[in-house]
Amino acid sequence: MAAIADPPALPARADDARSLTVAFIVMVALLVVAPFVVYPVFLMQALCFALFACAFNLLVGYVGLLSFGHALFFGWASYLCAHAAKRWGLPPEAAVLFGTAGGAVLGLAAGFLAIRRQGIYFAMITLALAQMMYFVALRAPFTGGEDGIQDVPRGRLFGIFDLSHEMTMYVFILIMVLAGFLFTYRVINSPFGEVLKAIRENEPRAVSLGYRTDRYKLVAFVLSATLAGLAGALKALVFQLASLTDVYWTMSGEVVLMTLVGGLGTIFGPVVGAFLIVAMETYLAQLGQWVLVIQGAIFVFCVLAFRRGIVGELAALLRVKL
Repeated sequence: MAAIADPPALPARADDARSLTVAFIVMVALLVVAPFVVYPVFLMQALCFALFACAFNLLVGYVGLLSFGHALFFGWASYLCAHAAKRWGLPPEAAVLFGTAGGAVLGLAAGFLAIRRQGIYFAMITLALAQMMYFVALRAPFTGGEDGIQDVPRGRLFGIFDLSHEMTMYVFILIMVLAGFLFTYRVINSPFGEVLKAIRENEPRAVSLGYRTDRYKLVAFVLSATLAGLAGALKALVFQLASLTDVYWTMSGEVVLMTLVGGLGTIFGPVVGAFLIVAMETYLAQLGQWVLVIQGAIFVFCVLAFRRGIVGELAALLRVKL
């Protein structure tokens, strides 16, 4: 009797694509309606952190490289964007591009050093580099030290759209974040992304197949740093401020928390995690330092009850890919 072949995986892939499309449409619809219900500045802050978390998830969720220094790219891109807009008078699109490019360059330098090690050694190298650049930001004259760079002008986008209007700024941030989100999705689901997943699962096996894994990891690190830089540059325009908070080690810890709570290695998990954490920080701010205690308790609860994160557990329950 002839062996019965396994059923093709195409229907499952079609279901996954359908579920992802529906989830994306729902997310966009909610974000379009949200500024008419919720304070736009809060939404813009959450969107910037969502992009930051997506950038971090690209590295840790799909390559398996845990970075404790992503605040380096986020914060320094914020400084570069703010400096270019305020001191050099560049238009917002050029300032954001300059900050993003700065994040990419820093990612190339940091990644070149860090990917030579694995595991905790990789994490410690990224943390050390981030802390080193934190003290540079503290002492460098153009960063403003503890005061940061304040009163950053938003300017006119392409000389036409006045970003001083909250709704105009929100539309700009939404478009940029969605573009970064779709770019991340495309990277993850490309042949390059499949190699990254293979490296995450079994790097020696990937090496034995002929892949130069160090190069793939470096490219992934630079892409992650670039997206983190874009998020930092956008945040500088939203708050018209670049400060030491954005380059401090706690910012790196915060993006780890967002990613784990939302769902490590999921598409929408970092977005959900970012909105949840930013909402807690915003609406529980009156509790002062107790916010950190509450965040810690929620993190412990999520680790124990939702080991795959909120979106990860929801995807497993619905048996779809999110």
